[in-house]
Amino acid sequence: MSYTEEVYERVVAQNPGEPEFHQAVKEVLDSLKVVIDRNEEKYRSLSILERLVEPERIISFRVPWVDDNGKVQINKGYRVQFNSAIGPYKGGLRFHPTVNQSILKFLGFEQVFKNSLTGLPIGGGKGGSNFDPKGKSDREVMAFCQSFMTELSKYIGADTDVPAGDIGVGGREIGYLFGQYKRVRDLYEGVLTGKGLTYGGSLIRTEATGYGVVYILNELMQSRNDSLEGKTVVVTGSGNVAIYAVQKATQLGAKVVAMCDSNGYIYDPNGIQLDVVKDIKEVKRGRIKEYADRVEGAVYTEGVGIWNIKCDVYLPCATQNELDVDGVKVLAANGCKYIVEGANMPTTREATDYAMANGIFFLPGKAANAGGVATSALEMSQNSQRLSWTSEEVDAKLHQIMKDIYAKIDDAAKRYDLKDNFVAGANIAGFEKVVDAMIAQGIV
Repeated sequence: MSYTEEVYERVVAQNPGEPEFHQAVKEVLDSLKVVIDRNEEKYRSLSILERLVEPERIISFRVPWVDDNGKVQINKGYRVQFNSAIGPYKGGLRFHPTVNQSILKFLGFEQVFKNSLTGLPIGGGKGGSNFDPKGKSDREVMAFCQSFMTELSKYIGADTDVPAGDIGVGGREIGYLFGQYKRVRDLYEGVLTGKGLTYGGSLIRTEATGYGVVYILNELMQSRNDSLEGKTVVVTGSGNVAIYAVQKATQLGAKVVAMCDSNGYIYDPNGIQLDVVKDIKEVKRGRIKEYADRVEGAVYTEGVGIWNIKCDVYLPCATQNELDVDGVKVLAANGCKYIVEGANMPTTREATDYAMANGIFFLPGKAANAGGVATSALEMSQNSQRLSWTSEEVDAKLHQIMKDIYAKIDDAAKRYDLKDNFVAGANIAGFEKVVDAMIAQGIV
């Protein structure tokens, strides 16, 4: 049995009931086998893989808060501090009923490699709660955030661990969290990213992940003498990542014809009117089906199946494991040529393998959606310098980071005779930097 297989079996045995974490570890270790096999004795002697798959620290705590009816509610809170070899832990906070330790460990593990690819000095972490902000009043959200941060503040800091937003954690939540951190720690520092512009936030941060997805897609297409001009695009989701991926793809000449939320999807053959989607999602906090009531010619379909819409480019920007092998088979049959992950692990392993084996160029989330955390790191730099950069400065840095990420993953894949396997390329390129830092720092 190979070293990578041994470590994977150990992960499954020692972490029962954590399928998302198992999936993420297997995908990475399978990709790294070609690297590990060349230096197996060295890596074994240092237990590099055992250390890589084990979080440095997991914090779990209860979060009591009082709802608008005066009833005490209890949620679970977590922070997974996975790897700090190349910098402070960096990764989002997710507030969603599905949050559990397995999901956060998978996200934190992925974050280690993603953050490494940015070239910036940030380690990997993730956190959150099973609290659901949907349907809650602003006061209830504030009460929860203040209770959550009262406990979390003991374990984070500008040079220790810098959380950001994720699903369910937007500008409102970040504001409440930052205010409480400042209150209980008596520190005004860059401990959170995604902050408002009036208190240390960065321009372009809201748009960054979606923009980055399209920037790296554009690099891939240009390397194939192709472009987004005139292409038909389907984008899943309707949150920040999806909205700004639609915006940038449209700016570069594509026509985006479909978006979705957890209830169903809309199809607009004339091209999505993004101002309507923003009003529904960002202003009214409504459901995507309202789009069909407001835009003539648009059709809403309840449930899953957005992949049935014919497209050249498919950008899954919603949540993990949303695209399975049956969906990818339909996309391939309909002539889709590019799948670029805007969400974290939105494509199942079987679907990813099928796509790459059937002529679809596939860019994994740890490379493609790294624009968000990269711009968070740029926000950290601005906070440390007590400076604010212009939109043009931040966007130019983001664009260059995404170009560099594409170059790194393309080079890594080619060095190991895995041309166009960007999944392996991303894992290898991310691993090389982290493991060098881990070895240099000794047994810690």
